[in-house]
Amino acid sequence: MTAPVIGVLALQGDVREHLVALAAADAVARPVRRPEELAEADGLVIPGGESTTISKLTVLFGLMEPLRARVRAGMPVYGTCAGMIMLADKILDPRSGQETVGGIDMIVRRNAFGRQNESFEAAVEVKGISGDPVEGVFIRAPWVESVGASAEVLAEHGGHIVAVRQGNALATSFHPELTGDHRVHRLFTDMVRASRRGESL
Repeated sequence: MTAPVIGVLALQGDVREHLVALAAADAVARPVRRPEELAEADGLVIPGGESTTISKLTVLFGLMEPLRARVRAGMPVYGTCAGMIMLADKILDPRSGQETVGGIDMIVRRNAFGRQNESFEAAVEVKGISGDPVEGVFIRAPWVESVGASAEVLAEHGGHIVAVRQGNALATSFHPELTGDHRVHRLFTDMVRASRRGESL
């Protein structure tokens, strides 16, 4: 089977780092800015950045409704930091006009771990990732206040949920793309491969 095509929503945030990590995980990685580029992707990464800005740009570029439709139809999607917020069915403290794609039955709190100058790194044990803990980079990171019955908690830090999966949707509070450790991206790439085969991972 040919390598899966995985897009990175390229409207704001650390797009290049995700493209590099996905390529290292044996995916064909492409930036996505238009609906026709989304249509060509087998899966999508929503990167970190500023969640309100990403939300507004996603609407502006005509991507919000196609993205919601693809996620509802089962397209694998992975959100980091602001991307986690974009995949939440509910935000605890949304900015005015802020929308989400949804897809994971969770409530998230924006900037829960503090401001930019309170950013930190921590070792995180992630369910489904073998070997050493993942080095998590937390930058103005959200955390998950609660999850519904359909969502699976994959990791916690400091008593707070920082990684969640629901079906083909994966989300982390932290940024694995900034560490050179591509295991989370490899997990997501494997999810995309399984989806193309009509299987679940």
